[in-house]
Amino acid sequence: MFLFKNITEYQAALLAGQQTCAQAVQHYLDQIAEHQNLNAYLEVYAEEAIQRAKELDSKASSKQLVGKLHGVVVGIKDVLCYKDHKVTASSKILENYTAVYSATAIENLLAEGAIIIGRQNCDEFAMGSSNENSAYGPVKNALNTSLVPGGSSGGSAVAVQAGLCMVSLGSDTGGSVRQPADFCGVVGLKPSYGMISRYGLIAYASSFDQIGIFSSNIEDAALVLEVIAGADNFDSTVANLPVPSFSTILDQKDTHTTPKKVAYFKETLEHSGLDAEIKTKTLAYLESLRLKGYTVEAVDFSLLSYLVPTYYVLTTAEASSNLSRFDGIRFGHRTSKPLDDLTELYKLSRTEGFGEEVQRRILLGSFVLSAGYFDAYFTKAQQVRQQLVDLTNSLFKDYDILVSPTVPSTAFEIGKHQHSATEMFLADIYTVYANLVGIPAISIPLFKHSNGMPFGLQVMSKSFNETALLQFSKEMMKA
Repeated sequence: MFLFKNITEYQAALLAGQQTCAQAVQHYLDQIAEHQNLNAYLEVYAEEAIQRAKELDSKASSKQLVGKLHGVVVGIKDVLCYKDHKVTASSKILENYTAVYSATAIENLLAEGAIIIGRQNCDEFAMGSSNENSAYGPVKNALNTSLVPGGSSGGSAVAVQAGLCMVSLGSDTGGSVRQPADFCGVVGLKPSYGMISRYGLIAYASSFDQIGIFSSNIEDAALVLEVIAGADNFDSTVANLPVPSFSTILDQKDTHTTPKKVAYFKETLEHSGLDAEIKTKTLAYLESLRLKGYTVEAVDFSLLSYLVPTYYVLTTAEASSNLSRFDGIRFGHRTSKPLDDLTELYKLSRTEGFGEEVQRRILLGSFVLSAGYFDAYFTKAQQVRQQLVDLTNSLFKDYDILVSPTVPSTAFEIGKHQHSATEMFLADIYTVYANLVGIPAISIPLFKHSNGMPFGLQVMSKSFNETALLQFSKEMMKA
């Protein structure tokens, strides 16, 4: 039986000759075939993955693996470019488009011996909180197929949840890794903005987007982060900082750096939209931290109600600009109807190619950037964002860790909020903060609701302090 606690244990079996990469790949291919109803994968690279596994098996010796991720089977969200492979952002407008280069994160995975097994379903252009906006049908939660897996990286979360790969790469613009991780009961990590190169990630909102990681444990997330993080000449927004060896410092105990002071925003637990059971269990958990010697204090946060409006004003504005490149001229879908007018060609191609939610956000973004409304909406939203950054910098002078619920409810029924944009947007109320201010955040699966579904705790730290974030999260998972 193929069953390992983490990547380290799996690789130990490889070194001991108890397992081969080829056997691992075949196991996951069998699992994917068995769970096709979940719609987690849009394309599986079966032959290619088997061939790469055989090559890795032939290169490895009894004492040495090829790289840090030797033989690790990875799935990638359908917004990451992988040269000579299709990438569609789960949209008809990029149907059958083939990437002409690989994302830096993908190159880093391959350089360290990873095996990419397929591309995973997601909300179209990463716009959604339920994975119902994909042009290729919704992804289903493996624990209850009548429920959503969360979005936009639902396929990537379900693939780890259902054991269809070891780890997945997703993207997180406002919670698109953490929210589905919460709904699916897995670990979902969004690093600091600038920790991982965005080169090769199809852009939604460039000042928010960040590649994130799904795993079943903290150790695997730390190892993958260690591999894919770091400076990149192709992305000027990446910090030129050394990347810590996250996988080896997880268990190091240093009284000067180990996080002990925890804050939470009082208003997040008093919000009317928060499920009562999530509130009760979160408060009880915070009290358990106090009993273990942590300093746990409530902090006032008067800007909570401004988070979602600020986020959607800014991200839609950036999306309207980023998605203007999809015009049916150079690549992607072009209407087949004969037209003599260029403007009509643009309009019809984009109307046919983009789904309803993407169209809504492009229109909203164009509106807030228009001459008469720029100052009223976009400028004010930028001012609120700066206030949030200032508050965050002040907060982390006194505290090591900030915690909150990840999502206000457990996974909801497919179709429940699909026709109510406002209700769907409110699902992001706790996750958008970390993207607005650029700090790292992780959702860790700690609880089970009386309805049988998992839910977690969101943990945040100051920018580029993933070490403290991961150390604290591992302690929480152990407990």
